[in-house]
Amino acid sequence: QVRLVQSGGGLVQAGGSLRLSCTVSGAAFKYATMDWYRQAPGKERDLVATISSNGATNYSDSVKGRFTISRNNAWNIVYLQMMNLKPEDTAVYYCKTYWHRDHWGQGTQVTVSS
Repeated sequence: QVRLVQSGGGLVQAGGSLRLSCTVSGAAFKYATMDWYRQAPGKERDLVATISSNGATNYSDSVKGRFTISRNNAWNIVYLQMMNLKPEDTAVYYCKTYWHRDHWGQGTQVTVSS
């Protein structure tokens, strides 16, 4: 059974930083592409960042230069380091992977105050 367990998040002032973690079990993590999504109230869930099995990364324009996605294949963890946070980054953040089907983390709230 594939499980994605998230940690991190919380409340931070604008300009601050947070790091999200997502620990994966039940899948061959080192072969999996990992994604971070976010969903703000009343909005659709949007892709924020992706890291492939070989470490290639891609970011949405809204977070490029401020967020960094990384992975630790020894510990089956994917991270999202978020810097220079803005109020518009406020959302519930989800990690996701595809292993026979989509698997999602439980979500974690990030709130950025102005």
